[in-house]
Amino acid sequence: MASSMSRLCLGRLSVLNAAYKLALNPIRSTSTSTSRLAEKPGQDTQLITVDEKLDITTLTGVPEEHIKTRKVHIFVPAKTAMQSGSHNKTWKLDFDTRERWENPLMGWSSTADPLSNMMLSFSSKEDAIAFAEKNGWSYDVTEKRSAKPRVKSYGANYSWDKRTRRSGNLARQCQRLLTLFVFRKQWRYSAPSPKLRDCTDIHTAIMDA
Repeated sequence: MASSMSRLCLGRLSVLNAAYKLALNPIRSTSTSTSRLAEKPGQDTQLITVDEKLDITTLTGVPEEHIKTRKVHIFVPAKTAMQSGSHNKTWKLDFDTRERWENPLMGWSSTADPLSNMMLSFSSKEDAIAFAEKNGWSYDVTEKRSAKPRVKSYGANYSWDKRTRRSGNLARQCQRLLTLFVFRKQWRYSAPSPKLRDCTDIHTAIMDA
């Protein structure tokens, strides 16, 4: 009984001692720092511009063989298959593909290149070029291609006197016309005729056959 009473008294004394120390050294409130910041509202912020090109190759820890011998490709990805064609505002940076091999056990594609599967996104071409120069990589830039809008009419698809069908690949269109020409004449096409120089001559030859 006496031991329990002594423990209780010691516990109360420790609590009182802690409260006394807290009263002597109060915790600084957050309003103090806020008031100090409010006293200097007119602090100006300035940006520092560096004229020299920044080189961080010695700080990245990347092996030298992956710095001097690597070449990156900077481009804008093609539009998606959706009608909106979104996600084509950013610039991509990917690395050249090095040696790969097929795993004999599972058939998986394997590589020892840690950078071949990495692709980075940037908001502008200048940012991508600056990042490549900063890391010491040689780069190749493919400019963005924008298609010119042309007038389209849905009713022209059913017109009998208008040729509105356009092929983006002239070689593919000529190949189709040559195939039609071969089947119509029942010939085995071995070499192009000197008279069939373009798709117009091929179409004329098919119509005359």
